[in-house]
Amino acid sequence: MDADSVATLDPAPQTASRGRALFVLTILAGSFLLFLVQPMIARMALPKLGGAPAVWNSAMLVYQALLLLGYAYAHRLSREPARRQAAVHLALLLLAAIWLPIGLASMTIPVDGSPIFWVPWLLVASIGPLFFVVAAQAPLMQRWFGLAGNMGEPYALYAASNIGSFGGLIAYPLLVEPFMAVGAQRWLWSGLYALLFLLVLASAAQIWRNRSTSNETAAEVISAPPIGWRQRLYWIVLSAVPSGLMLSTTAHLTTDLMAMPLLWVIPLGLYLLSFSVAFADNRYLSHLITRVAPSIVLFAAATAFAFFGSAIIVTVAFTVMLLFGVAVALHGEMYRTRPDPARLTEFYLMMSVGGVIGGFFCAIIAPLIFDWTWEHPILIFAAALLLPQIPLFLRRSEDRISMRGPAIATTLLGVLALGVGIASGIMNPADEGWAKMAITAALIAIGVFAIGNRIAYALVVAGIMAANGGILSLQHSLDEVRWRSYFGIYTVKTDPTGRFRWLTHGTTLHGLQNIAEPRLPISYYGAHSGVGLAFARAEEFYGPKAAIGVVGLGTGTLACYAKPGQDWHFFEIDPLMVEIAKGKQIFSYLDRCTPDAAIHIGDARLTLAEQPSQSLDLLAIDAFSSDAIPMHLLTKEAFDVYSRILKPGGLLIVHISNRHIDLKPVLAAEAAQGNWALGMRQDSPPTADVNRGMRASTWVAMAKDPRQLAQLTGPLATKEGKYYDPDQWLVMPPAGKASRWSDDYASVLPHLSIWENIE
Repeated sequence: MDADSVATLDPAPQTASRGRALFVLTILAGSFLLFLVQPMIARMALPKLGGAPAVWNSAMLVYQALLLLGYAYAHRLSREPARRQAAVHLALLLLAAIWLPIGLASMTIPVDGSPIFWVPWLLVASIGPLFFVVAAQAPLMQRWFGLAGNMGEPYALYAASNIGSFGGLIAYPLLVEPFMAVGAQRWLWSGLYALLFLLVLASAAQIWRNRSTSNETAAEVISAPPIGWRQRLYWIVLSAVPSGLMLSTTAHLTTDLMAMPLLWVIPLGLYLLSFSVAFADNRYLSHLITRVAPSIVLFAAATAFAFFGSAIIVTVAFTVMLLFGVAVALHGEMYRTRPDPARLTEFYLMMSVGGVIGGFFCAIIAPLIFDWTWEHPILIFAAALLLPQIPLFLRRSEDRISMRGPAIATTLLGVLALGVGIASGIMNPADEGWAKMAITAALIAIGVFAIGNRIAYALVVAGIMAANGGILSLQHSLDEVRWRSYFGIYTVKTDPTGRFRWLTHGTTLHGLQNIAEPRLPISYYGAHSGVGLAFARAEEFYGPKAAIGVVGLGTGTLACYAKPGQDWHFFEIDPLMVEIAKGKQIFSYLDRCTPDAAIHIGDARLTLAEQPSQSLDLLAIDAFSSDAIPMHLLTKEAFDVYSRILKPGGLLIVHISNRHIDLKPVLAAEAAQGNWALGMRQDSPPTADVNRGMRASTWVAMAKDPRQLAQLTGPLATKEGKYYDPDQWLVMPPAGKASRWSDDYASVLPHLSIWENIE
């Protein structure tokens, strides 16, 4: 038998292949579990946390901190003999199983406490040990891959890790949440955890069978040269910017464009995929994206201060392209400077430290010190300083002296571009016409030419942002007409004629006041709106001492339906909203109409639950006009709270005007199974009323007693009816296939209005 024949029968390649497949599968499973549990536990916590985008950012910070602890543990464990590593990790996996099945910790949430502090504690207590031990999977399994005698580049396995992470992230909103109740989700994750344990056990067996490394000490295993602190800091910075940019992109998209909940997943998904590209064996795609990333940043800089408008699709496209391009380029630079595989766990530890720093800056520091998402343009500028830059125009000479002149000239051109951008922003801060487009195009052209000169390039990026909303946004901050809290960013604006003053939360109108008629309820709350008709007849229905509650304060517009003797209560989650509506003397509805109204601060479900039974005649729920839907206010358990607090014959009025989510089937399903009678009113005010500040709205009236509902609505009409009158209350469309929401099951996915455009 010849040598070639012997080689074909050699079982070593097949064994190595099987060993690699085992470790890839183990890494995939661990990463899948990590990113499946993140949205899952957030969903379980929804009744306590609400649906604000900042809650997601706080959750991400907790996950990054636990990931850091897991990586630190993996780094420390890697110094032990191989068999001891396997024994310790398997023991910790078993110990963490005490927290199964996963669920929310029994913790009393302070009604008036700051969520920015207690949300992390709740999440850590709920899944901390499980997340910690699973988080160590990726670096530890890569280390074990070599200890088990496998050949090949272990860093490439990190690409598999992030594919698994992306799979878990996407699987939850698309496959798990729409089809499984929370109770079933808990056991699904627990079963997958048991499978992961078996895979880790099989991987540990590979180490035990490899006698060449099974008894090596830390000194024998880690023989590579030490890593200097300058290199460690470089990795930390390279990791911090994409991590922060991922969270700032989430805040930027959901605050100033559209706060569709599914948008929260896009930045994190792109962030994870960037690792798969940057750490792949095939370097072509990573090199290509790295080369074009500086050009992407130039275009994206023009949309860094973008507000909702007709160019929303372009803005979203450049924003997500920016995140992906920067993340691939900077993570690719980390991969290029990676250490010897023996130092692999230390490398990932530094990466995780950077991730936590970026997350901490965006989730904790930025909401406390900024009045807007200033962290987003700051991180864009930081990316401009860090990006690997390959000149698009050839530099013919390699001699430093001969290149000094062109470098200085390019830097001066960058200074000029910054000056032009600032001047344009000052002279025409809100201009979006052809002149601004021409200036922006010229600055981008200069930026493309400057690629390769890091200082000049960064100056051009700053100039582009200054010209395109940066100066205007700075002016808003200096004028103190914008405020930021954990729950959102609020801006007060006045029209050029001085007739109206209004409040926006991101892109959602939260109230409007007619300066000439300050007691007139306008915007969504006009006299012909559903809530206007109900509140105006409160005295007729319930007498002069009617008790009225409103969930969602806004500017306090509804207060001006109050009459002497009535007992009014507002329920508001954000203390800053109370300051804007009353304390800052900007809007006068509360002071003019209900100066003595009780204002209850905290999540509405918690504060309503504290009220006496049968204490309200009318309750308006005005919390769904924003696109970040607090689903826990529409579940069976929430309606049980509403039913308990309403007096016999009481009315519930729900505001469901929404740009992206159709809530009618949800209320129809609740009415069918919860024995509520309901009618809907779609108010489209005429031009004369629009000129006074009225806006179109959709309100749903609900009552346990059909006779009380009929007293408000009269005979219900349908749009298809022969005698349809736009001023009448309408029959609600049937629930169709919609299921009743509960704390155990709720999903907005089937109710996104985008499906109407697809069908």
